[in-house]
Amino acid sequence: MESALVKDNPLLFPLNKQKTLYDGFITVLDRDFRLRVLLPPDGQLKGARLHCCWELRRVLQGYEHIVKQRLQQSADLVTFILELKTVLEVGLKSRPECRSIPPPRYYSQLISEMETLGWGRLLFIDTEFRTLRLKAEDSSGRQHVLTVKLKSRSTLDQLHSQFLLVLESLTEFWDVLDEIDSKTWILEPEKPSRSDTMRRIAIGTNVSIKVELDPRHPKMLPECCLLGAEHAVTPLRKQLNANMHLWNPDSGVLLNLRDVLEIEFPSPATHEKSSFSVECGICYSYRLEAAIPDQVCNDPRCGQPFHQACLYEWLRALPSSRQSFNVVFGECPYCSKPITVKMSAQQS
Repeated sequence: MESALVKDNPLLFPLNKQKTLYDGFITVLDRDFRLRVLLPPDGQLKGARLHCCWELRRVLQGYEHIVKQRLQQSADLVTFILELKTVLEVGLKSRPECRSIPPPRYYSQLISEMETLGWGRLLFIDTEFRTLRLKAEDSSGRQHVLTVKLKSRSTLDQLHSQFLLVLESLTEFWDVLDEIDSKTWILEPEKPSRSDTMRRIAIGTNVSIKVELDPRHPKMLPECCLLGAEHAVTPLRKQLNANMHLWNPDSGVLLNLRDVLEIEFPSPATHEKSSFSVECGICYSYRLEAAIPDQVCNDPRCGQPFHQACLYEWLRALPSSRQSFNVVFGECPYCSKPITVKMSAQQS
């Protein structure tokens, strides 16, 4: 038994002549765990005691009953250690937080790469030294954050350089977004970021345009959708269709939209956002989760906005309303004029 034990576990040794006390390490998935096994005088495992290091106890958490059972039922110490290692392997694979600690050369290489890149670019590193956040600046002075999972074969300096190249390829796209964000009132997203390609821009009370930009060709004509009461949107839609050929890719998106629609967008310098953030006439709030009121009564004398979900639930509850396919027909809760609402995919 002893020869087999030493062969499979060369770091586990008997500490007395009776060979009732074993101390040392067992290796599982390239990770060493210290343990001590104290056998009774007769050498039987039923009365044995197992002492584990804190790392071993952490990995075996939840498997204690299995270890205790195998300690009582295994034929000998060799068999028990083999079964213990099997349980350990299962525990390590099922718990990423218990994965093996990298060798010293991993840390020395990481330090060397950070010295090459510059410690000033390091924003964050996790306690396991596996995830880093690095800061980067594009040619326009915008600050960006690069998150690196340390599994790549590329060095940090190479990854950072590749990231800068990607940033430069998106500079024109961000220039367009920055101009729109600074010179107009953005209704959606609530907190615009550089990862959002869509902007819903206020044109007037309950009237807006949603544009979807292509990051690869940001100055080309974007996808446009006019939103609001039909009597207000229809003239703008005609202008857009009639003047689309005037779009100049060499000019900015905002300037093109002004020329094509023949309007001036309200700006933060001249208007308050509250002028465009009108509450829903049913729930009396502006935002319902991520949605804003975008269903508007078509009667110019009313023009009350509603959330799509609120208006749908209101009309569906009225006996006088009727539904055809995914459209509900009813009366405006304020002026009783005809109003319709489409059933969204989430409601269907």
